[in-house]
Amino acid sequence: MSLPADWTTPLHDPAAVREADRRAIEEEGIPGVELMRRAAVGLAEAAMRVAPEGTIAVLAGKGNNGGDGLAAARILAESGREVALYATCEPSEWTGDPAAMLSELPPGREPRTLPDRLPAGVACVVDCLLGTGATGAPHGPVSEAVGLIADAAGQGAKVIACDVPTGVDASTGEVPGAAVTADLTVTFHCPKPGLWIGPGKERCGTVEVLDIGIPGDDGPWQVGLIEDSACAGLPERGPEGDKFSAGSVIVAGGSPGLTGAPILAGLGAARGGAGYVTVALPTSLLQASDSIPEIMGLALAEADENHCAEGVADLVERAGRAGAVVLGPGLGRSESGAAFARGVAEAVQCPLVVDADAIHAFAEAQELLAARRAPTVITPHSGEMASLLGRQRSTVEAGRLEAVRTASAMTGSVVVLKGDDTLVADPGGDVAVSRGGAPALATAGSGDVLGGLIGALLARGVEPLQAAAAAVRLHCEAGRIAGQHGSEGVLAGDIASALPLARSVLTVGGGGR
Repeated sequence: MSLPADWTTPLHDPAAVREADRRAIEEEGIPGVELMRRAAVGLAEAAMRVAPEGTIAVLAGKGNNGGDGLAAARILAESGREVALYATCEPSEWTGDPAAMLSELPPGREPRTLPDRLPAGVACVVDCLLGTGATGAPHGPVSEAVGLIADAAGQGAKVIACDVPTGVDASTGEVPGAAVTADLTVTFHCPKPGLWIGPGKERCGTVEVLDIGIPGDDGPWQVGLIEDSACAGLPERGPEGDKFSAGSVIVAGGSPGLTGAPILAGLGAARGGAGYVTVALPTSLLQASDSIPEIMGLALAEADENHCAEGVADLVERAGRAGAVVLGPGLGRSESGAAFARGVAEAVQCPLVVDADAIHAFAEAQELLAARRAPTVITPHSGEMASLLGRQRSTVEAGRLEAVRTASAMTGSVVVLKGDDTLVADPGGDVAVSRGGAPALATAGSGDVLGGLIGALLARGVEPLQAAAAAVRLHCEAGRIAGQHGSEGVLAGDIASALPLARSVLTVGGGGR
C-alpha cells in the first residue's frame, strides 16, 4: 500500500531516509562528509537568522547529529559569531564523518564538557544531541543537556533542533521522556512523520525542510501530509443535476439535550455540497429539525426520548435512497441508543460515517464494523478512540499513529483521529496527516460538522480515504476562514458556513496552505 502521490507529500520514515543517504553515498558517489557539511551550512544560516546577534550555543551528541553540530559550530565561528560548543561525549567517541568534522575545528574551538548552566545571555541554542534514528527517552548526559536547553529557553534563548528535537521519535511523534521544545526544526532531505504528529509536533515549532542534494524519490510512502490537491476533482454540481444527484445524506442521532449535534452535522453535509439532507431524530425531538428549513426531518421510534432498535427498520428503508448515513452525533450513551447504532451498522448498505457517541457503541463490537461491505469511516477524538480500543485516553494521545492504525485494521474502516494533527488511516496502514493550524476548530460541534462533510463526499461517490482526507482539509480551511479575525467566539455553525468558500479557495483560488 502507499498514499496517492497527487494529494500527499511524503513523510518518510527515518529508515527510508537512511537508505536514501546510503544510495547517495554508495551509488551516486556523494561523500558523507559533504552531505554533513551541506546540512551544517543550512543549520548555521538558520541560527544566524533566528539570532542575528549574541552567543550561539551548540550542543552535540556523539552520532551524525552531533557531527552536523560540530560542522555548524565551525561555520558559525568562521562567520564571526561567538560560539559555545558543548559535547555529551569524549572526542575519542566520534568516528567516521563526525570525527572528520571534529578534525576541521580550528585550534581552541574544541567542544567542552557540559556545564551546570549555559552562559548567561545565550541568544540561541542549537540542539544536535540525538538524530532521527533515536528511540526511547534520553538518558545520562543527553538528558542533562535537554535540561540545559530548557533552562536557556526559559531565559529567552531561541532553540533550533537539528533534524528532530531530541526526545521526539521521528517515526511516530511519540515523546517517551524528556524532550527539547524547539522554536524551529531544520530537517534534512524530507520531513519525517514525528515532526507532524502529536505530541512530537508540539515540540518542533516551525519546520523547515532543507535540500542537501540527496537525489531521487524515495519510493512509495505510507504516511503523508494532506495537500490542497486532495480537494481537486471532487464532484461538482452540473447544469443537468438535481438535489438527489448532488448527494443525499441522512444524519441519525440526537437525544435529550443533544439535538444540536445532529443539526450541525446536517448543516456540515449541506454546506459540504449534499443536495438533500435529512436528520433522523427520536419522534419526540423531531421539532429540532425545524431550526434549519433546508434540512428535512425524519421521526424514528424511541425509548424515553432516545433512539432504539425499533427505529432501525425505518432508517434502513429511507437509507435505501441515500448516498451516505452519518450515525452518532448527539446519540447519547443510553443502551437503547447503542442498540440502535449497532443495528444501523449491520443493516445499512450505503457508506456510513460513525461519529461521536455511536463510537462507544462499538467498543466491544468492532466486528460489526469490520463485517460491513459498504465503506465505513469512523471519526473519534482521543477519548472516543480510547473507548473503541479499550485504552486510557492518555495512552492514545501518547501514541496517536499506532492507535489510528490499530483502530483502522481492527474495524476494517477508514479512521479519522481528530486533533490539530488529524490522522486519516486506512486498513492497509496508510496515514494521511493534517497540517492543522486552525485553532478556531476547538469549539463544540466542530467535529459534528466534519462528520457531515465526510458524509456529503461519500454520498457523491468519493473513495473513502480521499473523502475523509479532503473533508479534513476543507474543514481546516473553513476553520481558518471563520477565525480570520480571531478564533475566540467562533461557533461550529460559522465553520459550516465557511465551507463553500473554503472549497473555492482550495480548488480554484489556490489560497490555501
